[in-house]
Amino acid sequence: MSQRRPLFWLPGFRMSQESRRSTGHPAPEFSMDPRADPGRTPPIHESVIDAAIYVDGHRQEAPADLGNLVELHRHTPRTEGAMAWIGMLRPTSDQLIAAAEEFGLHELAVEDAIVAHQRPKIERYDDGLFVVLRAARYLDAAEQVEFGEIHIFAGPHFLLTVRHSDAPDLAAVRRRLEADPELLAHGPIAVLYGILDAVVDGYAPVVAGLQNDIDEIETEVFEGDPKVSRRIYELSREVIGFQRAAHPLLEVLRSLIDGLSDDSAHAELRRYLRDVADHATTAAERADAFRQMLQDILAVNATLVSQQQNEEMRHLTEASYRQGEVTKQISAWAAILFAPTLIAGIYGMNFDHMPELHWALGYPFALSLMAVGCVGLYLLFKRSNWM
Repeated sequence: MSQRRPLFWLPGFRMSQESRRSTGHPAPEFSMDPRADPGRTPPIHESVIDAAIYVDGHRQEAPADLGNLVELHRHTPRTEGAMAWIGMLRPTSDQLIAAAEEFGLHELAVEDAIVAHQRPKIERYDDGLFVVLRAARYLDAAEQVEFGEIHIFAGPHFLLTVRHSDAPDLAAVRRRLEADPELLAHGPIAVLYGILDAVVDGYAPVVAGLQNDIDEIETEVFEGDPKVSRRIYELSREVIGFQRAAHPLLEVLRSLIDGLSDDSAHAELRRYLRDVADHATTAAERADAFRQMLQDILAVNATLVSQQQNEEMRHLTEASYRQGEVTKQISAWAAILFAPTLIAGIYGMNFDHMPELHWALGYPFALSLMAVGCVGLYLLFKRSNWM
């Protein structure tokens, strides 16, 4: 597709150009987008996964050149009941801006799609819709929840999907809708329903995986696994992320249902969307329950850890007490043995002039003095519970 001067400039896009010229560093919007490559502007078709025109729910043509989005879009309004559906995967900012020019997308919606990292929402721009969805899937091997993001631009005769992750598989959604031409004949809103249904269906394995993880954590908590606190924290973050994906989706579905007319043409589609809303509500309620369970488990784990620490402190205190008792006994016996040693040391000095040195009763007197000293000290220590 040939290079053309953009019909409009996005605020974030203009800022990025000026900041790169002045500082040499990417603007915050582009620093969040690893796909941005200022040195090359790849053609649109490199990011287009599939594109086709549908008339009354039947696929009519798939252009040989997927980059020919201009002709694909311009032909649809000429045919009654026609719709163009284009799917893009991880487009660069330049690719998305080029597509926005051809489809007349609002610059604020395009800026959100470029920056990404948006919460689920629905925005109405004139006769078009901009919808952000957060997909989720559970990775069994890593026991983690992986989140993806889908941006959907819907107009009267077209629907443009921009995926920033591999999940969910919109090719499966396309095959399912193509197998039901009566549903697909409702136009872009039917495709939007199919994508919403796929996203919400993807929540069921996530709910099951999180429930299994919580059950395992409960077992680890009562087994005293020292690593369980970290796992509780990591799982809490995943549950919060799941809440942020599921809860805003309820408002998106409510807005879509309320926006459909009450005529019989949309009655069946309203029922389909209400069914998706029921499933999304269940997923959101389970996410709330998981978060409360993890908070309770964290409190129980803190209590168990505190009890274990108190038990260890009790054992240390008892050991310290026993050690003190032994120390007192050793000190008491050392004092008892010191008394005769002192007396024997004094009378063993052998000076010529010492009292009782030549006394006939000196020896029995020294032994008696030693015995009295030892017995006295023993009774004193015994009374003080040192023996």
